[in-house]
Amino acid sequence: EETQTLATITIQNYFRMYDKLAGMTGTAETEETEFYQIYKLDVVVIPTNRAVRRVDKHDLIYKTRREKYNAILDEVERQHGRGLPVLVGTVNVDVSETLSRMLKRRGLKHEVLNAKYHQREAEIVAQAGQPAAITIATNMAGRGTDIKLGPGVKRCQVCGISARGEAAFGQV
Repeated sequence: EETQTLATITIQNYFRMYDKLAGMTGTAETEETEFYQIYKLDVVVIPTNRAVRRVDKHDLIYKTRREKYNAILDEVERQHGRGLPVLVGTVNVDVSETLSRMLKRRGLKHEVLNAKYHQREAEIVAQAGQPAAITIATNMAGRGTDIKLGPGVKRCQVCGISARGEAAFGQV
């Protein structure tokens, strides 16, 4: 049976149909201008309960993927050797599996959390904060995933590949 669309509406126009509109998110400040232009809504920033402990470092850009991946794995190996848990964030399953193959060649034990292994997600996340653990994850382990640090672990190393392809490193 064929269906036919009789009407459509944009999300912006749909929300404008309400007499009262409000929302809450941790990322609204960057879109403050858009919220005002579209909805005539002000953005109020509520301070965090605790100070941000993350240390951001400059993005590093490489000529080739191989150079970039090797640099990421060099950092993973360095921090793993210091006993820190390491989380490597990737943009898709292919990159996560490429890095996994490269880690295997280096003899580094690790876990991969992506759509192929989603049935083990709870187990992988539970181990990700343990000393010297290496976890490669796609964005399926994104916002809302609480990785608890293991006994004696005060910080962890986070390595990632942004959507634009840059390698990024930071400590939490």
